[in-house]
Amino acid sequence: MEKIAAFIKDELSGWKPWEILWITTATMTILSLSIYLNESLIGIIMAISGVICVVLTGKGKLSSYVFGMVNTLLYAYIAYGAKYYGDVMLNLLYYAPMNVVGWVMWNKHMSVETKEVEKKRMKNSEIIVVFLGSALGIFLYGLILKKIRGSLPFVDALTTVLSIVAQILCVKRYMEQWVIWIIIDVASVYMWAMAFVNGGESVATLIMWGVYLLNAIFMFVKWYRESRRSEANV
Repeated sequence: MEKIAAFIKDELSGWKPWEILWITTATMTILSLSIYLNESLIGIIMAISGVICVVLTGKGKLSSYVFGMVNTLLYAYIAYGAKYYGDVMLNLLYYAPMNVVGWVMWNKHMSVETKEVEKKRMKNSEIIVVFLGSALGIFLYGLILKKIRGSLPFVDALTTVLSIVAQILCVKRYMEQWVIWIIIDVASVYMWAMAFVNGGESVATLIMWGVYLLNAIFMFVKWYRESRRSEANV
């Protein structure tokens, strides 16, 4: 019980006023709109857990992986109904185990002072490798999804492949993950907007991705500044 109490204390510490305002506003916005638009309970829980997860990830808090696991399982269920099979496979076969890996990896690099994960930047050579590998992966996976008649196969492939790459960078604590998350969020907003226009009941999911996009922009600035500060202190 003492370890749990200490963990909760660390997770609640170090929050700046704008960060508290952001996580509160994002959560209440998606909850209010989802209820107003008669979103399903599963959709509401999925969206809220996802929003909390990405804000906690941006903050560098270990508990992000707890909320991430809840979001992963529920999102896979909803994506299956929308026939976004790439997202289904991504969440069940990749995100779920990566939540466990992320928890273990981040736990080894938590700052004693800030109670947040330590952040770093990639080298130029690493960025080139990631870019070329991602482009090839998107093309090949897009062909596979098109073969099995998935919805928007190449857009789905883009979000799937880049999500795999971004999650790896997240686990490894790289600032560049947020550039990739921004690309993913823009594409995902388009995907779920199309699903909604075509009669899908995925309002909370669409709103969730919109909040993800705003969060990715905010957290890119935060991680960029903190990773530079960490390099300067080495």
